[in-house]
Amino acid sequence: MSRIVRSALIQSIAPLPGDAPLEKQKSAMIEKVVGQIHQAAAKGAQICCLQEIFYGPYFPAEQTIKWYGLTERVPDGPTVKLMQGLAKQHNMAMVVPVYEQEMTGVFYNTAAVIDNDGTYLGKYRKTHIPHCLPGFWEKFYFKPGNLGFPVFQTRHAKVGVYICYDRHFPEGARLLGMNGAEIVYIPSATVAGHSEYLWKLEQPAHAVANGYFVGTINRVGTEKPWSIGEFYGQSYHCDPRGKIIDIASRDKDEVVVSDLDLDVIDQVRAQWQFYRDREPSMYGPIAQPSAL
Repeated sequence: MSRIVRSALIQSIAPLPGDAPLEKQKSAMIEKVVGQIHQAAAKGAQICCLQEIFYGPYFPAEQTIKWYGLTERVPDGPTVKLMQGLAKQHNMAMVVPVYEQEMTGVFYNTAAVIDNDGTYLGKYRKTHIPHCLPGFWEKFYFKPGNLGFPVFQTRHAKVGVYICYDRHFPEGARLLGMNGAEIVYIPSATVAGHSEYLWKLEQPAHAVANGYFVGTINRVGTEKPWSIGEFYGQSYHCDPRGKIIDIASRDKDEVVVSDLDLDVIDQVRAQWQFYRDREPSMYGPIAQPSAL
């Protein structure tokens, strides 16, 4: 009997502009996404992933300390607590990306992972932090993650998380596979004209190289008052052969629900023995600082 997991991805347009009062932006976005979570549950989703720092706009488009006001403790902040209640209500595991405050002045781009019964399982902190072009000033807001690449045993699958810019780095993607991930969720915020040509290349490549499913999310629309470009949506699931299963539109809110047959992982890994044929004794230099 196949081991089928029904997975949901939620992409959502920010309902208020980035210059609206902070708490109004946050509450409006949470209210909207909670409605989409109910939609995912109605479609039978067993695991649901939200977009990167889902309860606000993509504020690293500017460098302004007011956005520190969006930070919360994890897991003790109100948003994760709310999502624990929804997970229990709907019997649905959840990946919840938030802006985490570890201590005063120390912030991370974090995803909390919650099991079907509302149990908090742990968190992943975004490892690779960009600060390389106008509109993506993330080092102003986030420390690099320091928790490694954990994998969380939910009721239905072993789940890993990689966040946005992380997806450009194959090293962490491989470690998630080595740590046992069956599904890797990659919540993102990225714009057309910059990364779109990579969107359907890199993440299926991670799925193939590591023999797991990927569920990846992008925002949609433009977010005022900034002009960094259009978030192009196209959230999708892909299988361990790199085949895109379902993909959302590029310009509207959407809940993408796919059935993932986890038995395919064994089939693919029996065919492609990448873990058997690795030569880690040869890879030492990859962990050294670059000479460039």
